[in-house]
Amino acid sequence: MGTRRRSQDERDEITVEIGYALFSACFLGGVVFATIAGPAAVWHLPPAVEHSLVATGTVVGGVLAVLRVVLVLWRFGS
Repeated sequence: MGTRRRSQDERDEITVEIGYALFSACFLGGVVFATIAGPAAVWHLPPAVEHSLVATGTVVGGVLAVLRVVLVLWRFGS
């Protein structure tokens, strides 16, 4: 980590990479959530199972989205 000023090109590159990381993380989280919680929306399941699927989809999708952001930005930094 240096103290030199970054050029406009470097700042733009960082901004695009952050945008890509966030967009791909939202997409991944949404797909994972829909995959896990989708059956609760399609079929008539017991309320406990529906709640379990939605909660699991939310947690797994959120964790994978955060991991996606971290990994994309980590790879960019190296």
